[in-house]
Amino acid sequence: MTRLLLLAALFVIGLATGLLGAFVQASRLVTTWPWGQLVVPWGVALVVLLLLVLIRGGAWLLRSRLGAWSVLTGWLLGTIVMSTPSPSGDLLLAGGTRQWVYLLGGVILGAAVATFPVIESQSRLR
Repeated sequence: MTRLLLLAALFVIGLATGLLGAFVQASRLVTTWPWGQLVVPWGVALVVLLLLVLIRGGAWLLRSRLGAWSVLTGWLLGTIVMSTPSPSGDLLLAGGTRQWVYLLGGVILGAAVATFPVIESQSRLR
C-alpha cells in the first residue's frame, strides 16, 4: 500500500515539474558584448537538471526503476498538456529551438537516467 502511495506521489511530483517547467524553460539571460548578444537559456538547463535529479531520487526512494519511470511519466504527461493548444489558441510550448531542446533533452536524458540500475551501497550488501 505504501509503495503505491509513493508511486502516486512521484507521479504527481513529475506532473508538477512538467507543468511548472513549461513556464520556467522560457527563462533566459541576455547579455550584450561588444561583438553581439549572448543568450543563456538558464531555464532549460535548470528544469532538465531538476528533472534528472527527481528521476534518480524516485529510483533511490523506491529502490527500483519503477520510481524513476513514475516521475518521468508524470513529467511527460504535464509537458504534453502544456504543449497542446488551449481552446483560445494559446500555446505554451511553441516550436522554437529552446522548446525543442527542453522536450527532446528531457525525454532522451530522462529515459537514459531512468534506465540506470539502482545499486545498493556496499554496507547494505554485507
